[in-house]
Amino acid sequence: MIPITTNPEEATTVIKDFIKTYVTQAGANGVVLGLSGGVDSAVVAILATQALSKKNVLCLFMPDEATPNDDRQHQHIIATKYHIPTITIDITPLVTTYVETLGEKPPKMTYANIKARARMILLFAHANKMNRLVCGTSNKSEMLVGYYTKYGDGGVDIQPIGDLYKTQIYDIARYLNIPTPIITKPPTAGLWVGQTDEGELKMKYETLDQILMGLECKLPTETIMREAHVTKAQINRIRLMRARSQHKRRSPLIPKLGIRTPGLDWRSPVQEG
Repeated sequence: MIPITTNPEEATTVIKDFIKTYVTQAGANGVVLGLSGGVDSAVVAILATQALSKKNVLCLFMPDEATPNDDRQHQHIIATKYHIPTITIDITPLVTTYVETLGEKPPKMTYANIKARARMILLFAHANKMNRLVCGTSNKSEMLVGYYTKYGDGGVDIQPIGDLYKTQIYDIARYLNIPTPIITKPPTAGLWVGQTDEGELKMKYETLDQILMGLECKLPTETIMREAHVTKAQINRIRLMRARSQHKRRSPLIPKLGIRTPGLDWRSPVQEG
């Protein structure tokens, strides 16, 4: 096994300080985030309320016809147990309007991306009118392989758990006493009926995280194969996914013409706190 260690107390302290500092320095009144019923959004919602107090956090639960019943129940459990203000908005009418505008039903993945971007629009609409930031809920595993929608669930102001692998999120969830059924259920984005993260990724998160940690530590391929019990082909597939999804993790590229270029060598001020 390739060690992926987690100190839940330290990690949650860092995340809460990050949220509080960023919101304060941005002159914002709080955060808005999507509460899906999954473990990632539950962790972020709880930590956000601990950092800012519940009055400065608003969660949106945005289901459609493909949203699993478990997610509907679990988001309610989190909102109720931790007293987090939550609004439910069915995105079906919004998605239907987009599809009708296109003139025909798009391919399954395009349709799924429209859903994610519809949710992003609603999050920013609420954040804008409340002078708040949109808080993301993507983890490191998803981000490194591009398993999210560009300008959808990736369209946020901050990503508090973006440096924690999925398996580390489970450790944090247990530390926060999130109900076991939420932690142990198969992860899903609920983009179509029967969809699961691990089904699309074609491997368990435990395996994916082992490969990613091996790559992060620049371990030889043979070492990753031996320690993670994976094949060279599996490692190469994840390496390729990481490379091809790099555009999702960066601002749009700009050809260099001036002395200093935005996003390249014209550095933005770093918020301090």
